[in-house]
Amino acid sequence: MKQRIGILTGGGDCPGLNAVIYAVVKAAAKRGWETLGILGGFEGLLEPVRTRPLDYLEMDGLLYLGGTILSTSNRGRFAAKVGHGEAKQIDPAILAEAKKNCDALGLSALVVVGGDGSLSIGLQCLEAGIPVVGVPKTIDNDLGGTVVTFGFDTAVSFATDALDRLRPTATSHNRVMVVEMMGRYAGWIAAHAGIAGGASVILIPEIPFNYDSICRKIMAREAEGKHFTLIAVAEGAREQDKDFVTSTPPMGGKADAQREARLGGIASVVAAEVQQRTGKETRTVVLGHLQRGGVPTTFDRLICTRFGARAVTLIAEKKFGRMVALRPPDTTDVAISEAVGKLRTVPTDGDLIQTGKALGICWGNDW
Repeated sequence: MKQRIGILTGGGDCPGLNAVIYAVVKAAAKRGWETLGILGGFEGLLEPVRTRPLDYLEMDGLLYLGGTILSTSNRGRFAAKVGHGEAKQIDPAILAEAKKNCDALGLSALVVVGGDGSLSIGLQCLEAGIPVVGVPKTIDNDLGGTVVTFGFDTAVSFATDALDRLRPTATSHNRVMVVEMMGRYAGWIAAHAGIAGGASVILIPEIPFNYDSICRKIMAREAEGKHFTLIAVAEGAREQDKDFVTSTPPMGGKADAQREARLGGIASVVAAEVQQRTGKETRTVVLGHLQRGGVPTTFDRLICTRFGARAVTLIAEKKFGRMVALRPPDTTDVAISEAVGKLRTVPTDGDLIQTGKALGICWGNDW
């Protein structure tokens, strides 16, 4: 009987998920293995079990396809994140049911593609007896154990393009444009895109900001004859001594206690205060889920392919409980336990921040 492995995608979608599926299925097929896709994330392992066979002959079109053909979920019985980054334990009965169904499906291993939340669940599945191998995914790039996660490069590329497109409008109308980007607890997207896109002010979660610093920068540009300003702000950026700005649930809905608080709205808060203090006409743009969609960049396609192939190698070597990682120039593997629960943030004394400071970029604080 052929060896059969499973693969699922958990948490938020992002460019490159399908490229990982492509690589896992093809690499497994070359070993004579079968691959079974678990639908809807971890929920697909519970009754009624939802799967689909993955034929390597049908995988070629996945390299450039956004989203995930297996669908995904970051809520339900397997939700492992509550509040601001706090994890919770999955009900042992849920884990036992998942283990029983994996055995019934004949799975010798399960590839879990996800970020901190999904890999935290994967670690609990491992402890429940399911052989798990992890592949790191998050556009926030905030997962430990790897230099970069896939999806990040595509998100940064889109955010940079957005700043490029907003600059002509800002200059034409002498406006301040505040662009809100994803990044709950780590400001990698805003920092990279902000520098690459020519933002004069970049606000990230790692550096609490104050409005005096921001407004001084805007007025200094005015004095130089530059009557516009681009501000890149991560959704998790916070004013000094203030809490996260969170969005309200949809009309008629309820806040889900099993999920992290929904961040959003910081751009509007910053824009209103900046306009009041400076008198400058200020506008906001929230990139939101646009950053998660579209065709993955060449870098993301390549790293996804390398990650997927490496995951199959880990299974062949029976190195379960490991996560594929990038340590340039090669891929390697680390223990999943070393990657999860260890938020990887932008170092405030690192080269990225220092580069911005050397260019005169305001990080929202006076140092």
